[in-house]
Amino acid sequence: MRTEVLSLRMDHELLARLRDHAAKRGMSVQDYVVRTLMRDDFDQRFRAAVEETEKFYGVP
Repeated sequence: MRTEVLSLRMDHELLARLRDHAAKRGMSVQDYVVRTLMRDDFDQRFRAAVEETEKFYGVP
């Protein structure tokens, strides 16, 4: 399996929230993020989030 590195820059509050969610499941932040991305409904949830963001910013 080929792997690549993804680097993210995020604010402290978001990282703290991710740490909390991961800790509740006994996981590292990295494992929690990967598991979330692998969920069956991720594509649907991501598309919905993009659409809401576009509405918020008035993107046509």
